[in-house]
Amino acid sequence: MKIHIITAFPDLLKGPLDESIIRRSQEKQLVEILIHNLRDYSEDKHKRVDDYPYGGAPGMILKPEPIFNCIEAVLNQYRIESPQLIFLTPQGKTYNQARAIELAQQEQLIFLCGHYKGIDERVRLYWQMEEISIGDYVLTGGELPALVIIDSVIRLIPGVISDLNSAKTDSFYENKLDSPYYTRPEIFRNMKVPEVLLSGHHAEIKKWQQQQALERTMTLRRDLLKTDNDDQK
Repeated sequence: MKIHIITAFPDLLKGPLDESIIRRSQEKQLVEILIHNLRDYSEDKHKRVDDYPYGGAPGMILKPEPIFNCIEAVLNQYRIESPQLIFLTPQGKTYNQARAIELAQQEQLIFLCGHYKGIDERVRLYWQMEEISIGDYVLTGGELPALVIIDSVIRLIPGVISDLNSAKTDSFYENKLDSPYYTRPEIFRNMKVPEVLLSGHHAEIKKWQQQQALERTMTLRRDLLKTDNDDQK
């Protein structure tokens, strides 16, 4: 998979992309992450990528020229005919695990990171990008949300995690939260590991994990258990 990140602040991304699973995915050549600096595509002699909005609204807006220039250069250079363009914005559809699973099937992803107050509306109208939000709150830019989505997608690519079943038992994978986990020592401050986990009976362990996951979901995130019939009421 090739992942393109379009940003005016590339240094915000470099640290996290060089650590842990994201780094290993690149070392294994399963993922290639390319950062495209918007300032390299500016038509301004000072490399400015933002300007004041018409109408006197407060804040700064990312200009259309560098965004158009950058997207077109990426599409041409990497011969992308059907781009999966994603714009990170609090106005977008809330991201979830189901969308992560879908995005993990793509060969190339292009993330546009907004900044300041937003982007020129003509970018949205022309490119018809998928707009994604990671929650009902506002950050300085789209760089951190892009990292969140990239991490959630990469770990689902076969070969990135040594045991893909580990990812498939994560919270939200099947519309429920994950079960509790324990490791050594067996007893810590008078708190013991549940006996079933020490029994070696895999069927009983799986049954216990499923029950615990269901109980945890009902307690903490009952909304995840809604059925299609519930949504239609």
